[in-house]
Amino acid sequence: MQSLYEFWTAAVGNSPLEWVAVLTGFACVWLAARESLWNFPVAIVSCGLYIIVYLRAGLYSDSMLQVMFIALSVYGWYEWLYGGRGKTELPVSHTRRREWVACALFVVGFTVGFGYYLDHNTDATVPHWDSFTTAVSMAAQYLLMRKRLENWWLWILVDIIYVPILWYKQLYPTSALYALYLGLAVYGYLEWRRAMRKEQLQIQEVK
Repeated sequence: MQSLYEFWTAAVGNSPLEWVAVLTGFACVWLAARESLWNFPVAIVSCGLYIIVYLRAGLYSDSMLQVMFIALSVYGWYEWLYGGRGKTELPVSHTRRREWVACALFVVGFTVGFGYYLDHNTDATVPHWDSFTTAVSMAAQYLLMRKRLENWWLWILVDIIYVPILWYKQLYPTSALYALYLGLAVYGYLEWRRAMRKEQLQIQEVK
């Protein structure tokens, strides 16, 4: 009975802070899937809260990731507004080959290097998985910032990995959030693909 009580205590959240982070995190991904600029300010709030949540859980790489997300959200906000031709709104597009290569090299290098650092210099419990999810998340965030359709592929991958890791760390509300993120990532991909095809048809009609 004691273990069941502890489970439900953790399941409702270790603190109100985690629940606020969960709710704002869900809102930000839903807004991104809808191509709403509001995803960026909401993301900044959510990431700020998760810096504290992850530090408390010993997920140091993921805590650092939130700082990167805040910086990328500020830049992405500008890109979505003025990153298109003639400083117009940025359209959805496919990821370029050189971007895939750069992302792959970054993920491998960061996972090996930072995973080694965490393993030998901190009490991180899953150092290389922590580093891998951090690296893939940063690559996905960069592609999202550039409105590349395939950013959702990377989010789907990282969400599948995050769910068991966060459950293992007893961050049950956040683990459930990432399960919802998985569904939102699929939804976001379908929505962005539809938007891209619609824009391509409009361009063809103009020609």
